[in-house]
Amino acid sequence: MSLIDNERKIKELQAHLITLEAGEEYDLLTNEIDELIKATYDNLTAWDRVCLARHPSRPKASDFIEGLFHDFYELHGDRYYGDDQAIIGGIGYFHDMPVTVIAQAKGKTLQENLDRNFGMCNPEGYRKALRLAKQAEKFHRPIITFVDTAGAYPGIEAEERGQAQAIAECLYTFSDIKTPVICVVLSEGGSGGALALSVADRICMLENAVYSVLSPEGFASILWKDETRSQEAAEVMKLTSYDLYHKGIVDYLVKEPTGGMQNDLKLVLHDLDRYLWDEFKRLKTMKEKDMLEKRYEKFRQMGRMS
Repeated sequence: MSLIDNERKIKELQAHLITLEAGEEYDLLTNEIDELIKATYDNLTAWDRVCLARHPSRPKASDFIEGLFHDFYELHGDRYYGDDQAIIGGIGYFHDMPVTVIAQAKGKTLQENLDRNFGMCNPEGYRKALRLAKQAEKFHRPIITFVDTAGAYPGIEAEERGQAQAIAECLYTFSDIKTPVICVVLSEGGSGGALALSVADRICMLENAVYSVLSPEGFASILWKDETRSQEAAEVMKLTSYDLYHKGIVDYLVKEPTGGMQNDLKLVLHDLDRYLWDEFKRLKTMKEKDMLEKRYEKFRQMGRMS
């Protein structure tokens, strides 16, 4: 059975369990549920993690902003065209330290997803990110980026407004911006749309997040001309957090509770909070020149591996 089928079965059994009173049948059903949960989540495939990264109940960037920062003040617009709601950007306090937050944002409802274009950014979103990053550099505020997108919006109107150039300017700017940058891959990290906000001194991923040049469906469609082989593609692509951590692309994995972070977001926030605080303390003690050299070498090393 697939992960989705198993999750559906677990929910059905748990719903039935509520109707039972303590006794032999209750204990047997409890054991069956525990065994099914263990079988489902102990040996997750790459495709299973893709499914978890796309889980409809999975927390979004707005949940992390609310849980990690206080007095967050959102800023809008790129001062060229408009405001892209697929990017939430602004200033907040992290342990009383002023920081700039730039997050790719998916919605929690259908209408919110439509408003946020399902997290697929337009050029004005990337230009908003650039504006906020340069502002952060001016005032020496550390930057935290949250990546959660299937990719940049591929529509013709986005191309007409300079999508490729906007992404390229993000890569160029973040590569030598003179303030510490930490990137957090929350769920999906797809293509150049994700890479635009991933040039950082440190990259960490949630355990069930994925990060790749394109989606498994796109990979299967291009390479094998068969989108139905997406599960096979996910294994070949080495897109899980563990794959990328072992390759040295990702610096830290934030462990998730069984079934995904939606089951205990506070635990995930606590681990991520500690990691961010420790790393920012280290980065702020580094000389600016050394920090930029290490960032450059980090991505040169990634280039050699590809």
